[in-house]
Amino acid sequence: MNKKAIELPVKNDFLETVINSIDDKKGENTVLIDLKNIDNSIANYFVITEADSHTQVKAISDNVQRKVKEIAHQKPFGVEGEENAEWILLDYGDIIVHVFYRPVREYYDLESLWGDAEVLPVNTK
Repeated sequence: MNKKAIELPVKNDFLETVINSIDDKKGENTVLIDLKNIDNSIANYFVITEADSHTQVKAISDNVQRKVKEIAHQKPFGVEGEENAEWILLDYGDIIVHVFYRPVREYYDLESLWGDAEVLPVNTK
């Protein structure tokens, strides 16, 4: 089976694990927001992705947690939003993963809230 190659705009093994885990469960419109040059930012990167159903949001979140634990030997410091599976946040310290149900992502539009940060698309082939 041919695995799609993931092209990240930055070299980071942890981010690659997160992105591959999202891609495994068909996360869509995934972007990386680089917050390193933003004063008082809460992380270095946000990873934002979306899904078409609550079930898929939960599956993506579960897969990220499982793969990161298996490959990088890390658990998130905190997990929010699993009950409703509309917006699940996984806090890995310098990297925060946001898994959205599509209408909720459109409503909150995090990319615009962090307008001073660079939004980097994640390309899958």
